[in-house]
Amino acid sequence: MSKPIKITENAAKQIATLLTDTSEGVQGLRLNIKTTGCSGNSYNIEYVNADNDLSKDEIFTDNGASIYIPKLYSWMLFGMTIDYITDELGNARFDFVNPNETGRCGCGESFQV
Repeated sequence: MSKPIKITENAAKQIATLLTDTSEGVQGLRLNIKTTGCSGNSYNIEYVNADNDLSKDEIFTDNGASIYIPKLYSWMLFGMTIDYITDELGNARFDFVNPNETGRCGCGESFQV
């Protein structure tokens, strides 16, 4: 059975690094969707603090890393793979492969479902 959200080893290592280098009270990362760009939606990674209301999130775990996803957006992200890559220009970043996307803007910053 496949996982609803796959976190690669590289992404799991980066998540662990980000959580190690945070202030007290941070307990995880949330993959949120924000409305922006020419295609309408963009991925947004943010820190989750202990005082955040987590009842509206689902937690997905893979390769020893967990990520919070708002239940409101989980249908958009089901089947997604989260990776951490270094592109041709040497920029390191999270990379999202989402089978639910129906389009992306030319610069790759935003997507449609």
